[in-house]
Amino acid sequence: NIILKPGRLTSEEAEIMKSHTSKGCEMLDGIKSYISKEYWSAAYDICRYHHEKYDGHGYPYGVSGESIPLSAQIVSVADVYDGLVSERIYKKAKQKSRAFEMIVTGECGVFAPRVIESFRKCRSEFEALVDQTGMELAEDDN
Repeated sequence: NIILKPGRLTSEEAEIMKSHTSKGCEMLDGIKSYISKEYWSAAYDICRYHHEKYDGHGYPYGVSGESIPLSAQIVSVADVYDGLVSERIYKKAKQKSRAFEMIVTGECGVFAPRVIESFRKCRSEFEALVDQTGMELAEDDN
């Protein structure tokens, strides 16, 4: 119900949404014995830290810099890009070029310079995925 809510979340709803990081980790704990240690570890780091920001302004722990696993830093950029170019019940999709600009200029939070450099290098691949999946259906001029 919360994820499909057409409008701003209350502070209580926002806290519930933020709990998806720890809930994902709990789910991974339940399958730990079925997957390799390396795969589990990478998946756990991504679940736990993908909303952390390089400057420490993320959640749930407020960790910063290289304390954030690289796997989570990479998924964080992909997650933000996906959120920007995807239409949601509460917003229109951003144009691919605008989404790219928002990420590289820090408008969506601070990311590690090396992750942003990699994102710049594979911009065309991100845009091709949007084209392939039809995510950018309704473009917003902002």
